[in-house]
Amino acid sequence: MKILIINSGSSSIKYQLMVMPENEVICTGMIDRIGLESSNVTFKASSNSYEVMLPIATHKIGLQKVANMLLDPEKGVIKSTSEIAAVGHRVVHGGSTFTETVKIDEKVKAKIKQLFDLAPLHNPANLEGINVAEEIFDTAHQIAVFDTAFHQTMPEVAYKYAIPNELLTENRIRVYGFHGTSHKYVSEQAINYLKESNNPAQNIITIHLGNGCSMTAIKEGKSVDHSFGFGPTNGLIMGTRAGDVDQSVIFYMSNTLGFSLEEINNILQKRSGMLGLTGYSDLRDIESHAQKGNKECQLALFMNVYRIKKFIGSYTAVLNGLDAIVFTAGIGENSSYMRKLVCTDMSYFGIELDDDKNQIRSKENRMINTSDSKVKILVVPTDEEFEIANQVYHLLQS
Repeated sequence: MKILIINSGSSSIKYQLMVMPENEVICTGMIDRIGLESSNVTFKASSNSYEVMLPIATHKIGLQKVANMLLDPEKGVIKSTSEIAAVGHRVVHGGSTFTETVKIDEKVKAKIKQLFDLAPLHNPANLEGINVAEEIFDTAHQIAVFDTAFHQTMPEVAYKYAIPNELLTENRIRVYGFHGTSHKYVSEQAINYLKESNNPAQNIITIHLGNGCSMTAIKEGKSVDHSFGFGPTNGLIMGTRAGDVDQSVIFYMSNTLGFSLEEINNILQKRSGMLGLTGYSDLRDIESHAQKGNKECQLALFMNVYRIKKFIGSYTAVLNGLDAIVFTAGIGENSSYMRKLVCTDMSYFGIELDDDKNQIRSKENRMINTSDSKVKILVVPTDEEFEIANQVYHLLQS
């Protein structure tokens, strides 16, 4: 069964064509920096790979480009869209309605649209991917896999807010958690890796660092706490999102500064984070300028790391111990500098980084801690596409 996975993010599109249940990857690729003047477009297959820089203004244009690459008479990997049995879509927010993978119909799409306000950077892009895929791959099953599902194991003390009870019971305002497919995949990979190396782990903190960032406290394979909440906006400092902000700031911006709620929402979600601090949202640019002496970029990196360390401390307390931390996603996997900053001055927690191991670039799961580090430090490349494909396959077989 050929399954096309579309992971339509806030500023990128990842795609992967797989044969299940053989777990065979036919091709994979990515379009990043969508909306900027130059987007990086990659296509990788066993018989052909290429990378080009193109202006990709919108997600719709990007998804049409993906389809064209798959169907290209000379460089593509399929001759007809009918070869694809299913398209699996990553959808960020399932609200309280979706707690598991579902087949997409008009009701499902309508509900995803109703949740735009909860995930304004992601759900619109996710729905756009679904609509375009329905047009192009019109004979395939369209399946939605929700980021919120993995975190349904959080206990009530973790997911409930200290607000009037009826806001939970009647309006379902609670912590949902996101990046669930990534945290689920890398935690399972880490647990298996550590078990095989005779380092069984019960308490793990997974650190997903990309344009969006989040952390999860995991005990015995289950999510027990998570840095995102009702929407994917709080917690860590992100590319354009502020992360945790005192709610008094919002009232001050409205009542004293005269900003409308729409303006405040736009500021906190699209003009804050690393972009608001430095003028750049891409960490590669920020690191480059920081190394050249840019004080704003240097401070932004230290602020980012400071927030991550605070969550490591609090989650270690929640877990009552820590066996391993896991870095993943674009920044977590590729930025040795960020990993070093996070692990610096953390010896009290038993976190000791091996600088030489940290500098090694690899696509494999690996440990980068010193031999005497009490806490294991892992880099695990996330594979949300495989996790989505696996869930899609099992849904269609059920």
